[in-house]
Amino acid sequence: MSARSPVSLIVFTVLLFSSFACSQRDIPGKGSAEWWLTEKDGSVLFRKQNGSLERTSPGDSLPVIEVDDSIRYQTIDGFGYTLTGGSAIHLMQMSNEGRHELLEELFAADGENIGVSYLRISIGASDLSDRVFSYDDLPEGETDPAMTSFSIEPERKELIPVLKEILAINPDIKIMGSPWSAPVWMKDNNDSKGGSLKREFFPAYARYFVKYVKAMEQEGIRIDAVTIQNEPLHPGNNPSMFMPAEDQAEFLKNHLGPAFEADDISTRIILYDHNADRTDYPISILDDPKAARYADGSAFHLYAGKISDLSLVHEAHPDKNLYFTEQWVGAPGNFPENFSWHIRELIIGATRNWCRTVLEWNLSSNPQLTPYTDRGGCSRCLGAVTIDGDSVSRNPAYYVIAHASKLVRPGSYRILSELAEGSADAAGARRLNHVAFRTPDGMIVLIVQNDSGKGQSFVISHRELNFRASLNAGAVATYRIRPLH
Repeated sequence: MSARSPVSLIVFTVLLFSSFACSQRDIPGKGSAEWWLTEKDGSVLFRKQNGSLERTSPGDSLPVIEVDDSIRYQTIDGFGYTLTGGSAIHLMQMSNEGRHELLEELFAADGENIGVSYLRISIGASDLSDRVFSYDDLPEGETDPAMTSFSIEPERKELIPVLKEILAINPDIKIMGSPWSAPVWMKDNNDSKGGSLKREFFPAYARYFVKYVKAMEQEGIRIDAVTIQNEPLHPGNNPSMFMPAEDQAEFLKNHLGPAFEADDISTRIILYDHNADRTDYPISILDDPKAARYADGSAFHLYAGKISDLSLVHEAHPDKNLYFTEQWVGAPGNFPENFSWHIRELIIGATRNWCRTVLEWNLSSNPQLTPYTDRGGCSRCLGAVTIDGDSVSRNPAYYVIAHASKLVRPGSYRILSELAEGSADAAGARRLNHVAFRTPDGMIVLIVQNDSGKGQSFVISHRELNFRASLNAGAVATYRIRPLH
């Protein structure tokens, strides 16, 4: 190897320094705050703003949002979507290059990508699949208590390949499985729609879950959590299954929980997975110590009830976790209304009420809003993105999740954010909705929504740092603050 000349060494040093400087360019300095903005009218859509917020001193004329990372609440597992069977079909119909580009945008966290970190999938078909199926379908009159006919073969064409491609981009993404129905031969109406699980098949259905988790693991897909039944009090979808709380408690404590324990399965078991108006459902199960032993927590939707009611479950059982797992946007979508409601109730509301996840329904649709099942499939469900060949358009749920997923990384935890004493009396202060987190790399992330009808200025205060910020009516911003120490 020949020795470098003095000139080449100088050039090499300059290039090395320039490379280092470029690599540091997007990292804010200590005591700085950068921000990403969405305007309610869609004129700005999750766009990083130039420069840092101006440092200031709190004044009596402006409301102050105080952020205190010494007060810690729940850990965040992630933000994302349900990857339905239909979503997987849309993705697999793209070109390899188009699909990879979209999956990078969704699941990578660097650059301008949005860093989706949690996915929900259906165990068997959901109502946004192209057909109804389970993993143990049999001719009428036959049963299979030993699960000898179990197979995840129906997922090998679309869902499993898409999940493997996502895992190659983000190996740490967490996946939750939720069944819409047991196999029809286990049900009292012998139908995919409605009906209940026969008690004689509780042991068989527990084996079904065990087989599912192990089969997916063999494909390199770890299932982080399962919910026992999607919307157990709504037997109107196809597929669907009615499962009252007493049945879920019995199934969990005497069948599913012991089956997971016997097979050393670490996948978390989550209760309920339905609306916030029936907090009595999971509370009644958690009140049973034998059932609570196997339950990690409870999952919720918000098609009925109030998001604040989720805290009732936390107060009754503070040792158990809460998850927000589903909320739809109806086609064709109304960006100002959909975006504002979902930010207020879910990104801010669900996390302020102890949820570790916020998941939107669902990842993608096509222009025809197909596929969906007959006799109860959703014909108006708008995906976070609309896929038409390799053409992609981004819908309200895309930007709702982006405001949290990119910056509030898994392992972050929610911290205290509140209006400073006296700030509540400032004009518009009560319409500043907000939630704050501390990330694993020590950043402070604050999401603020100006839910009023006019522009609002305010101060963000964290320890000795104070920043002046302003948001137009209905605007949402995610602020990332690098503390002084």
